[in-house]
Amino acid sequence: MIAKNGTVEEAFRQLLTPFFAKYPNTNLQVETNRTLKRFLAQKNSMRGKPGGWAGGIIYALANQYRRTCGVPGLLNEECEEFFNVSMGTIYRRAAKIRRLLGMREF
Repeated sequence: MIAKNGTVEEAFRQLLTPFFAKYPNTNLQVETNRTLKRFLAQKNSMRGKPGGWAGGIIYALANQYRRTCGVPGLLNEECEEFFNVSMGTIYRRAAKIRRLLGMREF
């Protein structure tokens, strides 16, 4: 990930703050912030667009305790448009995030 004008965490915040303003979900937002801190603390290599990683975190958390079916209240097309990446990228990033953080896989 190449973060312009600041740190990697700032790049995530520039995506996640407007996301939760447009699609409010307090529980998902709290979990996303916790997961982001854990993920960044591991200092993983994050190649690609920040939107893929931010979307991947949200997707991984939204589907953590159920079969994968997307982000509640959001069409895949809307998710792609918001994060400016394909759902395929979001799926791949979500899978990597789950593995790295020891989250349940489906």
